[in-house]
Amino acid sequence: MLPMVTGFINYGQQTVRAARYIGQSFMITLSHTNRLPVTIQYPYEKLITSERFRGRIHFEFDKCIACEVCVRVCPIDLPVVDWKLETDIRKKRLLNYSIDFGICIFCGNCVEYCPTNCLSMTEEYELSTYDRHELNYNQIALGRLPMTVIGDYTIRTIINSTQIKKATGKLLDSRTITDY
Repeated sequence: MLPMVTGFINYGQQTVRAARYIGQSFMITLSHTNRLPVTIQYPYEKLITSERFRGRIHFEFDKCIACEVCVRVCPIDLPVVDWKLETDIRKKRLLNYSIDFGICIFCGNCVEYCPTNCLSMTEEYELSTYDRHELNYNQIALGRLPMTVIGDYTIRTIINSTQIKKATGKLLDSRTITDY
């Protein structure tokens, strides 16, 4: 008889413990019901990228001295630099510069170590194409400045949560991001 009573007591304790866990998880679920969604409707709404965002690389042809530092510091030897040595002035003349963004890992080493600052990172992150050969950008395509998200009147911009925290200095919830 005694083992049967201890079995009922254990069963009762386990039932109470399971009900407590279910109640705790239900309370967490209920605490999330009064929050607004933070979903971004992507083609029509875009986040403003942070200041140090590493997007597509911008190249200024006139500043480049064809030193090939970008090729040496790149972990995958990605930038292709074609140059010709001008014998009369004893300098290199840049003929072609290209980067394949299908292979690029956006580490930023080429931008950081460039001695003439002819390379810079932009906020452009929409590089998807249907053909991978379209991701091979030459110096003309690299020289185009991207259209900023703020300048596009067809898109509703949404401020990043770190930018809101800097601007307002208060705690964030989902209403702060969408109502800002």
